Order: sequence, then C-alpha cells, then structure tokens
Amino acid sequence: MAPLPGSGLAKGLAVTLRTMTRKTVTEQYPDAQPDLPPRTRGVIGLFEENCTVCMLCARECPDWCIYIDSHKETVPPAAPGGRERSRNVLDRFAIDFSLCMYCGICIEVCPFDALFWSPEFEYAETDIHELTHERDKLREWMWTVPAPPALDPAAEEPKEIAAARKTAEKLAAAKAEPNEAQGGAS
Repeated sequence: MAPLPGSGLAKGLAVTLRTMTRKTVTEQYPDAQPDLPPRTRGVIGLFEENCTVCMLCARECPDWCIYIDSHKETVPPAAPGGRERSRNVLDRFAIDFSLCMYCGICIEVCPFDALFWSPEFEYAETDIHELTHERDKLREWMWTVPAPPALDPAAEEPKEIAAARKTAEKLAAAKAEPNEAQGGAS
C-alpha cells in the first residue's frame, strides 16, 4: 500500500511541534562539565612504550601534522654467539593540533596500538604555535583514555579465536589418543 501524499510532511511538522513545546536546556560549560558520550574524539594520546617508530601514522596523515624524529641504537645479542641488532629509538613525537582534522587515520593504521582517542577537549591555547603538543603532553593524555567497551555476550565468536580453539582441541585429542593406547596395552 502506498503512503498518502503529504504524510512525510505531516510527520516532519509533528516532530517540529513536539520540540517547540519542550523547554530548552542550556548547559553552563565552565561551571558544569558536559556529559560526553563514550569513545568521544578529543585529542590523541600516545602510549610511548608501544611505538616502534614505524612512521605509518605520519605517512598516512592527510594533514601531515605528525612529527617524528628517531635514531638507531645497537642492541647487544640476546644469546652468546648471536649478532647485534639495531632498533629505532623515539626522540620526538609531536602532533600539531592546529592542523589536525581529527580523522583518526593515524590511530587506525598504527599496527602496535600506540595511539588512542582521549576524551580530553580542554587544551585551548592563546597562541597557535602552542597547539603543537610534544610526546610528554601526549603521554599525559594517554591516562585519560577510557577502557574499551565490553564485548557483546550475544555476539558470535571471532573466526580467528574459533579456528585457534579448534586447532587446540585437535592437538589435545591427538595427545590423548596415544596415552589411551598406552594405558590400554599395560
């Protein structure tokens, strides 16, 4: 059955009339802190211990607002007779929030979970040059990152975990069969 002509207009006007009769509420921001939704995009926090200086975040950033400097260090061999290895050491990690468009690409491409969204939003500065925040400030914001939401108990198990569990069960069954054969032979 086709909807009546003008029914969409009537629904829209009904919504408008309902909202017109409600009292407006203005939150007085500095005095009353806003109730932010979970996983709000405020600023980007850096978990420096996970950063391997792979530079993916800086390369993928469409605004080129991430600045990373590093140097290579030689690490002694882990075992006697092994060879020395080199690793990158982070010297500078800075984000220019005057350029950042908060797209979250840097967070998505980070393979080592070193970048996270923090709900902090009070970082205004009087000078635009002070909106470039170095790794110390980014590390401070990391501790304001909320825990990830709990998994939905009704959701199906991820395919990777299901495959790993099936493999573990097969290995356990294969180990149990020889033990049963040895136990029955005695």
